[in-house]
Amino acid sequence: MKKIIKKSLENVLSYREYRDLVSNLLAEGKATGVNQSEALTNYSLLNDKRMKRLDKTIKISEETITKMQEINEPQTWLVLAEGWCGDAAQNLPVINKIAETNSLINLKLALRDEHEDLMNLFLTNGGKSIPKLIALDKDNNVINTWGPRPSEATKMVADYKAKHGVIDAPFKEGLQVWYNKNKGQNIQEDFIELATKSLAKEV
Repeated sequence: MKKIIKKSLENVLSYREYRDLVSNLLAEGKATGVNQSEALTNYSLLNDKRMKRLDKTIKISEETITKMQEINEPQTWLVLAEGWCGDAAQNLPVINKIAETNSLINLKLALRDEHEDLMNLFLTNGGKSIPKLIALDKDNNVINTWGPRPSEATKMVADYKAKHGVIDAPFKEGLQVWYNKNKGQNIQEDFIELATKSLAKEV
């Protein structure tokens, strides 16, 4: 595992580089990833606009800032994502703002389709769901993982699947409405819980 993680860290992007990559590819009519289609490009275009808005509007709570500042050892937050992924677009701007609250947190992004070996180590229910955050200590040991969605959204997906069997277009629309109303609060709650667990391990 450590070999794969180390190799993956040689081919990563900062948040700004990721945002620029998505925008530059869109200027060429392309999406990130191996597969190209009009649908993926359209999703990427929508997500690019969404992320621009969230970068400006997301507010990080005092509680989140306080908890993140308790982290006193360097961490790398390695996130697998793709520009066409709606959940990534909703969550990455929040993760970036949380990471910015502590200079010891180094946020790095890796494109899922370019890091299949890494993705296969961190599947969700057997699937390559993104975004997937892998928190690493200074020696690249895995401290925690998170993703692909905040805990409340994860429950919404599980409940809907149990009732309807599949995640369909109406549910996806409803999930985007939830994201817009929640404004990144639930993901901040998740990260406070993750940080609390990590700090407890250190004691």
